[in-house]
Amino acid sequence: MEINMKNLCIELNDLPDEILLIIFKKLDNLKVLYSFQGVNERLNKIIHDPVFTSRLSFLNWSLNKFINKFSSDIILGRFCLQILPEIHMKIKWLDLDSSSMKNILRAANYPHLHVLGLYNIEEETAKCLFN
Repeated sequence: MEINMKNLCIELNDLPDEILLIIFKKLDNLKVLYSFQGVNERLNKIIHDPVFTSRLSFLNWSLNKFINKFSSDIILGRFCLQILPEIHMKIKWLDLDSSSMKNILRAANYPHLHVLGLYNIEEETAKCLFN
């Protein structure tokens, strides 16, 4: 049997949900949310699965320190204005650094948040937050 590769074109939307989940699980949660949020209802349903929304880490470990994953204010702004308000009820764990902490925490209420990791935070800021 010979397959004509010129006519074989499979798009992302042609794949079953189960295959998309397998693919998306191999990617960073924040990048999945940022890339596919709002594309269509089907992808929104898939990426709103708790596997992508329950734990969000806005940090990378690099050269013995934590750094913010998103240096762009545009990306952080989209998370705060569009993505976090959509998924806030599903978030159980947040890892944040001082540069994005205020924006992310103010973006929504997180009623199911059980763990909040704060990194690169100055002592004075921590005192203000927890007093």
